[in-house]
Amino acid sequence: MNRIRVGDLAKDLQMSVAELLSTLTDLGVEVNNADSLIDISTAQAVRAVLDKGHPEVELPPTMTVRELAQALGVASTQVQQKLMKVGVLAGLNQQLSADQIERVAYELGYSVRWTQAKEPEVPESARPRAASAGGPQPRPPVVTILGHVDHGKTTLLDAIRRTNVAEGEYGGITQHIGAYQVEVEHAGERAKITFLDTPGHEAFTAMRARGAQVTDIAVLVVAADDGVMPQTVEALNHAKAANVPIIVAINKIDKPEANPDRVKQQLAELGVMPEEWGGDTIFVPVSAKQRVGLNDLLESILLVAEVQELKADPNAPAEGVVIESKLDKGRGPVATIIVQQGTFKQGDAVVAGEAYGRIKALLDDRGNRVPKATPAMPVEVVGLSAVPNAGEKMEVVKDERTARQIAMEREQRHRQEKLASQRARVTMKDLSRLIQEGEIKELLVVLKADVHGSVEAVRSSLERLEHPEVRLRVLHAAVGNITESDIMLASASNALVIGFNVRVEPEAQRVAEQERVEVRTYRIIYELVEDIKAAMLGMLQPSIEEFPLGKAEVRAVFSLPRGTVAGCYVTEGKIVRNAEARVWRKKELLYTGKIASLRHLREDVREIAQGYECGIMVDGFSDFEEGDTIECFERREVSRAGHTITQRSATAVS
Repeated sequence: MNRIRVGDLAKDLQMSVAELLSTLTDLGVEVNNADSLIDISTAQAVRAVLDKGHPEVELPPTMTVRELAQALGVASTQVQQKLMKVGVLAGLNQQLSADQIERVAYELGYSVRWTQAKEPEVPESARPRAASAGGPQPRPPVVTILGHVDHGKTTLLDAIRRTNVAEGEYGGITQHIGAYQVEVEHAGERAKITFLDTPGHEAFTAMRARGAQVTDIAVLVVAADDGVMPQTVEALNHAKAANVPIIVAINKIDKPEANPDRVKQQLAELGVMPEEWGGDTIFVPVSAKQRVGLNDLLESILLVAEVQELKADPNAPAEGVVIESKLDKGRGPVATIIVQQGTFKQGDAVVAGEAYGRIKALLDDRGNRVPKATPAMPVEVVGLSAVPNAGEKMEVVKDERTARQIAMEREQRHRQEKLASQRARVTMKDLSRLIQEGEIKELLVVLKADVHGSVEAVRSSLERLEHPEVRLRVLHAAVGNITESDIMLASASNALVIGFNVRVEPEAQRVAEQERVEVRTYRIIYELVEDIKAAMLGMLQPSIEEFPLGKAEVRAVFSLPRGTVAGCYVTEGKIVRNAEARVWRKKELLYTGKIASLRHLREDVREIAQGYECGIMVDGFSDFEEGDTIECFERREVSRAGHTITQRSATAVS
């Protein structure tokens, strides 16, 4: 937590706390007093509103103490002193997190604008020389299938490929991206089309966005009976953001309730106008189950591809994009890539993010070994040192030594960033204090999944869950089964272990029982998300709510040796002894306390109902007058399980 006290900010701005509280309220920031905490970005916003903004400085998200001092033009000891104020004792070469950098910069009078940390590029000197010049040549189109869950994306692709993918997936939902190439007849020749099958569930938004990044044409599948749904709009936004042509496949036209015209009308309202209505978008009615309209769809894809004149140079240094990656028990790390340019061959040295290696085997989408992979061809690459991140660029380099050196440089940089981030979490006093006081709770998660795409998608879904009082943090996320080390990490951190499409190894199960670590495994992602929402709600402190009990009107006042008694008539509900009470005089609140004594006639009673007279003594109050109203109520703890955990919508990636 990178926060500053309201009182300290007021002092810094040379204004009163009351004035600052008023300004913050106007900005929509909820604060109570001088001890309330606001984050640095809010403080900067206040400065901007008051025209007392700090000069802006561009900084990377991770720096050492010495580098930060040089960037700000101050002595290193000044940076160290500012860090000591927030409980961090740092040496000159210690890596600082983004939170620490922002806090120090603010203390020294600067506003930070972050520079984008770029992945170190593979230098040209490390790339092999291009083969004989042949120039760019036509290549197959890469087509992404997008759309709402259950609208038949995988079934449509299955019908095209004449295979059976959908039934092998749990819950009928595609759980990770697959890439497939098919051959079709076009203009008397055989033509190839590469398909990317993206998951249909909303939680895999990041993967769907990645699919749109490498695609040439987007096929938006909309069910003729359901029409446009929320994920249809989401998929459409990704395709638009990727700036690729869109073809709409209106599926399930064989159903009695099918209404293709309604789909066209709904999409036209979203700016996707059919060709027959004067627009430029091809709409193709199909039925995946009945195999109707498939040839028309393929023909439309190839026609759009011809207009684009898609080309790539097969002789250039080879590059591809990792679409999916996993740890295979028999083959080790395996990455599915789409070749973007050049030609991958068995024996090539490659690097992808922090993974490197020499290609031992290339396999096509049917599992057959192939000697090479040309542009737009999807292949599995075997022979890597580690599981690369989905979305990484895979490049061929001169030799394995060069690949290892590049991967190690990237790994070192990422490790420094991770250590800086972890160090910040340990040393930031504000967050620790808030958690200890119960103001903010944190749910820690150790996540394991079958493939990297699933890790990325599940992690994205969980990190988008929001609540003002509960934070979710993924402590560790990786590919593979749940192991003993995962359990020990969760035990040391008091975390929850989540597995998605993986199993718990026997030794890990034993250690989990011994350490009392909760392990949950799932096959369906939306079940996982709903369970975690419930777990977060369970961490909420019950709220204290007020429930009215009744009202009584004061009709006489008696002064007795033991105190002042209000002779009352109960006008609403009931009055209960020892309950909370407010004394009102017209519209003015005089006192709030407890009902110390309640009598009916000459007997002490626990409660008195509407329509009866009674004598009431309120603890600590004696200034009753005829006509006053005594309002009786009680405070109860109320479970907050009915509250909602919100989920931020993912932003389309262009």
